[in-house]
Amino acid sequence: MIYGVGIDITDIARIKAAQKRNSRFKRRILTQAELAVYETLTAKRQAEYLAGRFSVKESFSKALGTGFRNLSFLEIEVLDNANGQPLATKSPFSGRVLISISHTKTLVMTEVILERRMNE
Repeated sequence: MIYGVGIDITDIARIKAAQKRNSRFKRRILTQAELAVYETLTAKRQAEYLAGRFSVKESFSKALGTGFRNLSFLEIEVLDNANGQPLATKSPFSGRVLISISHTKTLVMTEVILERRMNE
């Protein structure tokens, strides 16, 4: 049963500018494991990755229905499996988390679907 759906669109340039203004920005958004992946990427891919993780965490908060009032970016971790599929490896939601991340040269669009078993 679907518990919640969240979508978000993020401007990559806006995230790039935020990181440039505040070098700690990425540490507020990315978990240690996500940061380790980020550090291996080219500058262009770093901007896309950071914007993607920011956006997917925004989508997650919308699907959960709480926003970030009682939730931290660091409570949600999204890593890619061997096939490149984004998976929630850490989250405050106990059910199934389905994630989609897509981007153009300038924008990132994400969707998160939260599912619960019928008896939960």
